[in-house]
Amino acid sequence: MNLFRPISKLYYRALGVVLIFSIGCQQRQTSPERVSDEDFKQLPKIDVHAHYKYPRAYLPDFFKRWNMKAMLVDVAIEQGDSIVKSFDSYLAHYNQLPELFYLCTTFTAHGIENADYADTIIAQLEQDIAHGARMVKVWKNFGMVTKDSKGNFIQINDPRLNPIWDFLAKNKITVLAHIADPEQAWRPLEDPNNPHYNYYKNNPQYHAYNFPEMPSYETILAARDQWIKNNPELKIIAAHILSMSNNINAVSERLDAYPNLSVELGARFGDLAMQDSEKVKQFFYQYQDRILFGTDYGTSQAEEEKSAEALVEEAESLEERYRLLFDYLVKKDSMELRKQQTKGLGLSKEVLEKVFSTNYLTFLADSN
Repeated sequence: MNLFRPISKLYYRALGVVLIFSIGCQQRQTSPERVSDEDFKQLPKIDVHAHYKYPRAYLPDFFKRWNMKAMLVDVAIEQGDSIVKSFDSYLAHYNQLPELFYLCTTFTAHGIENADYADTIIAQLEQDIAHGARMVKVWKNFGMVTKDSKGNFIQINDPRLNPIWDFLAKNKITVLAHIADPEQAWRPLEDPNNPHYNYYKNNPQYHAYNFPEMPSYETILAARDQWIKNNPELKIIAAHILSMSNNINAVSERLDAYPNLSVELGARFGDLAMQDSEKVKQFFYQYQDRILFGTDYGTSQAEEEKSAEALVEEAESLEERYRLLFDYLVKKDSMELRKQQTKGLGLSKEVLEKVFSTNYLTFLADSN
């Protein structure tokens, strides 16, 4: 009996040490792997939605420091009967720095009533792809801008577009689709703190609330959903979180319904910041294979048109804006993002790798 008590004490002390060690190991095993600032800087990154139309002397160093590449995305702007495209400018920038950039072309429904419309567009896309384009963007011209001769808005699921989708699916070319705008476009501008307030204040031509003849938000989204459903072999990245960034439940429903669909984050971080951080974090974990990093950042003037001071300010602003988005995804700190008080998501290294590069590289690996 005298020997039992010392042995018992030693046993329970040892057992306690084992339990503490075991719990510590379990905590380390179940806690997501965090990324240090330096490790994150070296993490490969692809901004799949950028508009660096004009070169900058500071850009190569900027992208190399962050170990980042960017997709140069052309946008076709309709001005009356003319179409303003910038593919040649993007192509020149791409050819100058092919190690830093990918290339994305575009088209519109302008001329859709012509018998040779689809053939003409396909010929243009073939040429652009031959020059290096890896994606094709469709913009909110579909649904919100382009009309036929009877005044009807052309929707993205118009059957006259089907030969184009078949061509892209056959050639495994991904479509970057910005269809509709945020729901705020169809609402009055009442809240200056809304992430989209300044955009529609400065671009009233896209503030659908002012144009009652424009199809409703719901009508355009229904056409888009039908288009995705009709083209299961077409790889689609929905720009701006599916134009439903204020409602990740609705985004989740579409991702569950359409296996060919992914989303990118460009210019919609403010909408994410308005929602519960833990809920948004779970969205990233649940759909980690189908979310891609994008910003919608770019250059809209030639370098020689800006002063040296303006270029320094532009470079500093770009650094600050990217860093803020990075911090939101990587850290858990409280922060302000697009006038929204929020908390960083603190995503694991595995998820960050997928969102920042692996998911898009998978698209590339699957293409011709």
